[in-house]
Amino acid sequence: MAGKHVRPGPLRPTDRPPLTREAVIIAATSFADERGLETLSMRKLAEIVGVEAMSLYNHVANKDDLLDGMVDMVIAEIALPDAGADWKAAMRRRAISAHEMLLRHPWASVLIVSRINVGPAMLRYMNATIGSLRAGGLSYAMADHAISALDSHVYGFTLLKANFPIAASEYAQAGAQFMPMLPADVYPHARALTEEVISGRHTGINELTFGLDLLLDGLERLCEGQHRSTRTPSPQRRPRGNTKRGKI
Repeated sequence: MAGKHVRPGPLRPTDRPPLTREAVIIAATSFADERGLETLSMRKLAEIVGVEAMSLYNHVANKDDLLDGMVDMVIAEIALPDAGADWKAAMRRRAISAHEMLLRHPWASVLIVSRINVGPAMLRYMNATIGSLRAGGLSYAMADHAISALDSHVYGFTLLKANFPIAASEYAQAGAQFMPMLPADVYPHARALTEEVISGRHTGINELTFGLDLLLDGLERLCEGQHRSTRTPSPQRRPRGNTKRGKI
C-alpha cells in the first residue's frame, strides 16, 4: 500500500559488512571499556560481532594476538612528541595524554606494562619519545631511564586515581571521620594534615602534573650537567721529571 512504512528486517549475512581485524579489535576494546577485560572471551566477542567463534581466527591468531592488537590500538591515542618541539613540553604533553588514555581504558595499564608490545603504534610511540629526549641532550641510556621514570609516575598515578576509594568532593568529610583515630600525641603530623583538609586550607587533591614537573625539571638539570661536563676541558697533566730538551 502506498505510503505504508515497512520496517526493515534483520540483516542477512550477505548484508553485513565484511569483518576485519580492525573491527574485531575495536569491538573487543569497547567491550573491555564497558565490562572489564576479565570478562572478555573469544566466544563473547564472536557474539558481539555476529560470527561463529572460529571465524574470529581468520582475523586474530589467538587471544594473545587480540590483546596485543588492543594495546596497540589504545597506544595510538597518545599524543606523539613532535620532532623539533621543546622536549620538556613534548614530554609533558605525552604524559598527560597517556594519563587521559589510561583513564578511558582502565584495563590497559596492566597489559601495557606486562607484555612485550611491538605493534606499529607502540614502535612509533617509543621511537618518537626516544628521539625527543635525545634532541633535548640526553644520551640513549639516560633517555631510557627518563622514560622509565616518567611512565612509572603516569601509570602509578593513574592507578591510584582510578581506584582511590574516596571521591575528591568527600575528602573533608572523610577526614572528619578519621580524626578520632588520630590522637595528637600519637600521630601529630597526620592529624595536622587532616585538619588542613577539613578546614579547606588544603584540598587533599593530588595532580599528575606536580610529580611530572618535578621529574622534568630534574631531567633538565641532568641534561644541563651533561652539557657542562662535555664542554669543560679535562685538566692537562704535567709530565713527570725534567722536561728540558735532552732530559727525561
